[in-house]
Amino acid sequence: MGLGKLSRLLFARVAARTAVSWDDDLVARLGGPLTVAWSLLIVTIAAPFLDFSIRVLSATQRGVRTGFILTFFWGLWRSIDVVRLAIAESRWIKDHASALSLVPLVARVSKVLVLVFVVVAMLSELGYSVASIVAGLGIGGLAVALAARSTLENLFGAFSLAADRPFREGDMVKIDDFVGQVESIGLRSTRIRTLDRTVISLPNGKLADMKLESLTARDRIRLACVVGLVYSTTAEQLRAVLAGFEAVLRAEPKLWPESVVVRFRELASSSLDIEIMAWFQTQDFGEFQGIRQEILLKFMEVVEQAGSSFAYPTRTVHLVPSGAPRAT
Repeated sequence: MGLGKLSRLLFARVAARTAVSWDDDLVARLGGPLTVAWSLLIVTIAAPFLDFSIRVLSATQRGVRTGFILTFFWGLWRSIDVVRLAIAESRWIKDHASALSLVPLVARVSKVLVLVFVVVAMLSELGYSVASIVAGLGIGGLAVALAARSTLENLFGAFSLAADRPFREGDMVKIDDFVGQVESIGLRSTRIRTLDRTVISLPNGKLADMKLESLTARDRIRLACVVGLVYSTTAEQLRAVLAGFEAVLRAEPKLWPESVVVRFRELASSSLDIEIMAWFQTQDFGEFQGIRQEILLKFMEVVEQAGSSFAYPTRTVHLVPSGAPRAT
């Protein structure tokens, strides 16, 4: 008891000098295992000097070994809780919020593994064949894995999403042919609310292999369109429209000025096409829609002031009178 208390005091003084708090918690939780370990050590040292028979001495030594095994795994069990709390309060988990829900799961799985190792170690100490035990566990584990293949696939998919972090809860994402907001990332599936306010649940195993596009992660939003003018537009009018469009874009405060495209692209079948491409420094799509609306209205004013007009698809049909000779 005294040695255990002294060890805790020494370890506590060392832990108090560090900037982190998890080591203080670790020392506090390992108090019981340390006390038991010191007691077992004293018994180990004193046993040969006591007047025990060979049978009693052998049983005592086996009991001490068993006690050391249980004490070791007891301390390991308590250390798992300390690690779980340290990760949950760390700066890394704040930057990887989607992984927070997986921390308790990993802790539970680790404790199950500790229990398995305890059972194997105890059976080995009692004289059972470890090879047979491991083989039995392997066969049983394989049977469980085959029976729960889909569940395990989704579970590992959840771990993959947490590690890669392609999106977080609340992000707008585009997956295959639909767009929606991530509502929750569970252990089996991820729930996404679409623009039609429906909810789509995607298994994590399949989601980890799909093409994921995070719309929230973009740092700017692109405006890309083609404006067609009528063929009656003169070259001078076209130059005025090009200059006016670029002036409208560069007057927008949110414009990303390093790449603005306003170019006469081609002589199309029924219009003179102008290609327009620009980026705006906003992550809010609602704000971008307002910016786009104002820019398009100003484009209309530019075209009106230049004396031109927008084109629309047209087709010229030549009617040939019945019986008239055909051109060869």
